[in-house]
Amino acid sequence: REAAKAIVAARNPVFYIGGGVLRSRGAAQLYQLAEMTGIPVVTTLMARGAFPDSHRQNLGMPGMHGTVPAVAALQMADLLIAIGTRFDDRVTGKLDSFAPNAAVIHADIDPAEIGKNRAVDIPIVGDARLVMAELIDAIAAEHEAGRVGDYLEWWGTLGDLTERFPLGYDTPEDGSIAPQLVIERLGAISGPETIFASGVGQHQMWASQFISYEHPGTWLNSGGLGTMGFAVPAAMGAKVGRPDATV
Repeated sequence: REAAKAIVAARNPVFYIGGGVLRSRGAAQLYQLAEMTGIPVVTTLMARGAFPDSHRQNLGMPGMHGTVPAVAALQMADLLIAIGTRFDDRVTGKLDSFAPNAAVIHADIDPAEIGKNRAVDIPIVGDARLVMAELIDAIAAEHEAGRVGDYLEWWGTLGDLTERFPLGYDTPEDGSIAPQLVIERLGAISGPETIFASGVGQHQMWASQFISYEHPGTWLNSGGLGTMGFAVPAAMGAKVGRPDATV
């Protein structure tokens, strides 16, 4: 209940979602939580697909390879609702300047992650799916009591940033094809049900940025583990597990 009270009282909250939401199979709970609150969502590299890219509340990926609205939202937030994420330095940069004015609710199944990199105001140890299910009930109770978050001004700021700083890339002046365009077109042609597996490096970042992920389990990568050669065996395993899918 303490977390629910903090969420409805915040003015500039952000759901900061990590790969733990996918591991717990909690995408449906995340969707319900986002819809009922109207709070913006950012999904880390490991959480791509946990929340549909096409959803109006999805600001994209945060961090050094992220979108301007996602990074700005974290920096301007007064409350981070971090679920299944570990405050990796690719997202935070220098910890002492990351989200300087934000209180933190941190839910993770591993108690060692909570407070490891960032001081936490409301710690929650538990499976992400179960934690979100309890949050849904607690926030519903707050709403029934007439306590509902007002984020209209917050969305005005974020909407302006989204319009002014869309994710994009430069077109080569020599007439060659931008690799980002190739990846973007592959994603559009193959469709949202396609499973993408990446190795490590620049193509990994472009694939995370320029393919729209609408469903959980459609983005396979080794993240911070940095496993070169990951893509082919991961794709083979995906095809074995889901033989009817395009991989």
